[in-house]
Amino acid sequence: MVRWHPKSSYSRNRRRAAAARLLIPAALFFFSALFLPRLETSAQESRPTIRAEVSLVNVVFTATDDKGRPVENLKADDFRVFENRTPQEIEYFSPMDQTEKVPLTIAFLIDTSGSVRSKLEHEKATAREFFQEVLRPDKDLALIIQFDSEVNLVQDFTQNPKDLLNALDYLLKAGNSTSLYDAIYLAAEEKLRGEIGRKVMVVMTDGEDTASKVGKEEAIEAAQKSDAVIYGIGVRGKGYGTDFGVLKQFADETGGIFFSPRAELDELREAFRLIGQDIRGQYSLAYSPTDKRKDGKFRAIDVRCRVRGVKIRARKGYYAPKADPVIR
Repeated sequence: MVRWHPKSSYSRNRRRAAAARLLIPAALFFFSALFLPRLETSAQESRPTIRAEVSLVNVVFTATDDKGRPVENLKADDFRVFENRTPQEIEYFSPMDQTEKVPLTIAFLIDTSGSVRSKLEHEKATAREFFQEVLRPDKDLALIIQFDSEVNLVQDFTQNPKDLLNALDYLLKAGNSTSLYDAIYLAAEEKLRGEIGRKVMVVMTDGEDTASKVGKEEAIEAAQKSDAVIYGIGVRGKGYGTDFGVLKQFADETGGIFFSPRAELDELREAFRLIGQDIRGQYSLAYSPTDKRKDGKFRAIDVRCRVRGVKIRARKGYYAPKADPVIR
């Protein structure tokens, strides 16, 4: 178990090693695996070359009907995307069945503070079922983070479901405080940001942060910069307060869903079932923004569907890259 603090450098070496292996941007790698029709071949050369787009904005999103069920067989022409209300050209699009082929990275964050202590065994039991159902061995990655007064990395990234199940057995009923914002910030900044493909954060908590060193907005920004979709499960402990509005905001800002079960076993199982359904019902698209400025500012994203009755859930936006400082 590794104890974390905001701004720590626990995974710095791992990120550097990963960056050295990636000779092309993560966005290009992700979409070149999905959009083989965009491979171009010259008349003189039969070897395909990938068109380099270093400024692609990737958006993983869910299309559902009025009952929340994933809508299949939608095409690129069915969608429009806007950045700060300006229309953008969709350059790459991946339908649902193709998105499922892309590796999935899951960060599972579980609150073990005193306020949810009575529900911990339910949380662990349903988490086991979720990993067994959703995680594909030798393809997907997952980790487990425990947070209370501190943030602890219980199990680092692994493709082996047994490692995750064993780690759940060692979760402790620990401190009385809740470091929710620190946990989300560290999971996004230290772990997920260096990964490629589809990234998901599942957070089980009562939502009431009482001990974090970073603020809510900083945690949200870190999640958006990591391109992670957050699914929040609100757990109610007897005799304690809750702040589910915060957890819902994290989900809304990143294109995920917030669930507020009564923390009984059946309700938790249903929440995890719906998360698994949502993950399997994702689409993805990418565009090269018309605004080329590297100003580091937040830009709103709006994905719309032309098909009547289809609702879109996607992250609210992204942060533009910053220009390299001028060295004189």
